[in-house]
Amino acid sequence: MRPINEAHVAEPGLAVVEVAAADDETALAVQGLLATRWAIAPADRTTHEPGEPGVRLRCFLDLRQRSEHEADGPERAVTDQLRAVGAKLDGPGAGVPGTVDGSWDAGC
Repeated sequence: MRPINEAHVAEPGLAVVEVAAADDETALAVQGLLATRWAIAPADRTTHEPGEPGVRLRCFLDLRQRSEHEADGPERAVTDQLRAVGAKLDGPGAGVPGTVDGSWDAGC
């Protein structure tokens, strides 16, 4: 990914978030979850770096502004989408804290 532009983190409350995930669906679901809480400039697609696993995306958050989305509807839909992605996990990672199968532990 390109270097972070200084303007994107010039003030408290501004953040650049880079998401790495196994697939587009997961990366975009994480971005969607962020968008239910805060104002973001979303990525419209993911990227894949040759030789690196999975896909990446970068979005820009402004924690000083709340999202215009309703908290219950979209947030619940995105959470359900993340759980559906987690349910597809097969083998290592399934049921391990820190995965999206419902056993998420924010402390990990």
